[in-house]
Amino acid sequence: MPVLVITGTGTEVGKTVTTAAVAAAALAAGRTVAVLKAAQTGVRPDEPGDADEVARLAGAVTKAELARFPEPLAPATAARRAGLRPVRPAEVADAAAKLATEHDLVLVEGAGGLLVRFDDEGGTLADAAALLRAPALVVASAGLGTLNTTDLTARELSRRGLDLAGVVIGSWPDSPDLASRCNLADLPDVSGAPLLGALPAGVGGLAPVDFRAAAPGWLAPRLDGTWDAEAFGLREAP
Repeated sequence: MPVLVITGTGTEVGKTVTTAAVAAAALAAGRTVAVLKAAQTGVRPDEPGDADEVARLAGAVTKAELARFPEPLAPATAARRAGLRPVRPAEVADAAAKLATEHDLVLVEGAGGLLVRFDDEGGTLADAAALLRAPALVVASAGLGTLNTTDLTARELSRRGLDLAGVVIGSWPDSPDLASRCNLADLPDVSGAPLLGALPAGVGGLAPVDFRAAAPGWLAPRLDGTWDAEAFGLREAP
């Protein structure tokens, strides 16, 4: 798995902090890691972007960013409004493939969900994943509504013949409600893929040294972690 595409079921589901956790766990396992942000929106040229945040939390990763647009919009819309050239799926794939020749693991973080458009021709992260033949990790929310958006994302990946590596809950609440507890069992069912971890809410605010020490405990062994789904409650009755 030299390239792993990380997408979300929508915005604000914890995609960047999950990318950082996957990177930190891989680094702790002795792997070299690169993080590629395909299109960064809503950030000024002098501000740190998502790739910078991953590096801050995870540590010694190679970071790359292909395009940056100032308004917090879908990349295609943000590029058009800024009068800038959009990033295209082939460029994402080429950059990731080059990084993969120099690193054990390349994490390609999308913008929003799987089908958010990069350009006016309709190019998406899914198209980049197809060019790379790379599996996708889906970051989902914990509570009510997540089953529908996760199912839709999984179905689109399947329709395109893309591999869904698994699902990670990007922000697990301190006091999970009934829907969140039930979703532990239902997310693997609707997605057809394993639940590969759950990040406690607010971990992006940890000091980097604490984040790096804790990250493997939030992720399953498939992601270089030690997270125990059964101990977490995955097989418990709701």
